[in-house]
Amino acid sequence: MSKILIIEDDENILHLEKDYLEAGGFEVDFAVDGETGLGMALKKNYSLVLLDIMLPRLDGFEVCKRIRQVRDIPILLVSAKKEDLDKINGLGFGADDYIVKPFSPSELVARVKAHISRYNRLTHIPEPVITTYESLKLNNDSGEAFYNDVNLNLTKKEFELLKLMISKPDTVFTKNELFSRVWGYDSLGDTSTLTVHINRLRDKLKEIAPDTDFIKTIWGRGYRLK
Repeated sequence: MSKILIIEDDENILHLEKDYLEAGGFEVDFAVDGETGLGMALKKNYSLVLLDIMLPRLDGFEVCKRIRQVRDIPILLVSAKKEDLDKINGLGFGADDYIVKPFSPSELVARVKAHISRYNRLTHIPEPVITTYESLKLNNDSGEAFYNDVNLNLTKKEFELLKLMISKPDTVFTKNELFSRVWGYDSLGDTSTLTVHINRLRDKLKEIAPDTDFIKTIWGRGYRLK
């Protein structure tokens, strides 16, 4: 049975999340502050961490960053704010996705299942260690990507997006297709998640190679690797 860690200080939301995840077949632990939750996340083996942003003692962004330094498990941020800045900051700290309060409990369970399912597939399917395209090189074992041997320092989702587009250069991927292939669901998700990751991926490529424009936006259709 997959075990979920909920880090949430709102008692009503905590019990709502816990009840629905347990009804969905998950085992659930919880913490009501960031410092305690971080300690639990680093000591025990969880399949996913459901992490509120506004927490006492240690905020969700810092907890997310410290978990990601040690563990590669899926992290789903929960936010009461709709401002894009919170979303971008959260994804920059290594979160796999976010969900905004108030949310549908059934949507939450579906997202948790999708992330765990995708994580299990990625960690159990053997694949070639090195993927190359032009001056790009991806190490599928370490999750690192390089341009002219300079590390791009990609997050997990940025790496997966780049790897997918490299698999079919010059092919236009729709937003729904990218969202479905990388996040494991489409209609349940917020496509601004994808936009954030694409923009960050572009920025990291341009930091190393300012004159390059690898990822093209095909208006009305999607994105392609040039």
